[in-house]
Amino acid sequence: MHEKRGISIKKPVVLFSASTSSHILSFHLPYLREFQKLGWEVHVACGTPVAEIPYTDKVIWLPFEKKMSSPRNFLAGKILHNKIKSCKYSLIITHTSLAAFFTRIAVKHLKNRPPLINMVHGYLFDNYTPAIRKQILTFAEILTKRQTDVLLTMNSWDYEFAKKKALSGTIRNIPGVGVDFCKLDNVSAFDKALFRKSYGLNQNDFVMIYAAEFSDRKNQKMLIEAMTDLPSNVKLILPGKGESWYKCKALAKRLGVANRIIMPGFVDNMPCWYEVSDVAVSASRSEGLPFNVMEALHFGLPVIASNVKGHSDLIKNGANGFLYNYGDRHGFSSIVLNLMNNPNLMKKLSEAAPESVYQYNLSEVLPIVMEHYVSALKNRQL
Repeated sequence: MHEKRGISIKKPVVLFSASTSSHILSFHLPYLREFQKLGWEVHVACGTPVAEIPYTDKVIWLPFEKKMSSPRNFLAGKILHNKIKSCKYSLIITHTSLAAFFTRIAVKHLKNRPPLINMVHGYLFDNYTPAIRKQILTFAEILTKRQTDVLLTMNSWDYEFAKKKALSGTIRNIPGVGVDFCKLDNVSAFDKALFRKSYGLNQNDFVMIYAAEFSDRKNQKMLIEAMTDLPSNVKLILPGKGESWYKCKALAKRLGVANRIIMPGFVDNMPCWYEVSDVAVSASRSEGLPFNVMEALHFGLPVIASNVKGHSDLIKNGANGFLYNYGDRHGFSSIVLNLMNNPNLMKKLSEAAPESVYQYNLSEVLPIVMEHYVSALKNRQL
């Protein structure tokens, strides 16, 4: 409680919700810190418990499971309903499709509920999604649109879709949540040649990197298959872990390209890996506004990526990289070969890459997003 002219004023309280703690830790700590700096109390509701979430006054662990229809998700919704009812939050900001749905369901029948902001990190569907799946996921958004006071998207496809379906009274497109490029640059000097050598990378190797969780959506499988079309001096680095890691490992061995693919698992020194790479690649099925692409561009790496939402917002053909049709292994390989044989083009793309992502720097994005956050509360009070 604050004291002002003898009157007790309650500190405003914000609730962030997400399906996993890793999502909060990866993307939202600067915003939790900013709310605390503004004098707010900060609560986080999420799954997958960890020891601590910085800049947080209270953590509410929820039993979320990936499968939407799991009874544990409805239990999580009930826990959220009771907590929101008792805590009387000033503002709710929800992230990730799963948590966003159940958070909005949790406030559906509350009287005098707080304003709710849904930040969309990429709808899990697009024009190429099977009709039934798209209809189900779209219905979930329509069902909860009355509980969505502000909807924030971060790519053009999601923005246009949300407007077409009128998924909120206030819909805004933002430049993501911001990448802290300064933190990426603040790494100790290292011996680049020695680092490459320690992983079996030769001086004349053409090194591609794709930092992503291993999953069907991220589609590392296609890149591994494409290695059979490329010269032996092309190497592929796949940092990350996930449900399809072992399948990809087995696939690389079966195709005879395992000796050209490095799968180091989770790494905490990504700047080093970017520094020893020549290009960044992505085979993803869909994205919001991908950090891995922005980070790679910041390090001056041309990007070869599938032509899907999120990628198409960041990559401009011939300017900072190239796009190929999703799943088109041969289209991907032809771009790789073109860059390998065209050093002048590589140089042009590398020089343009960092400038193309300046607008996504955390220092630029944070005040924009915070203004949308705080405005939702101000508009409710008018």
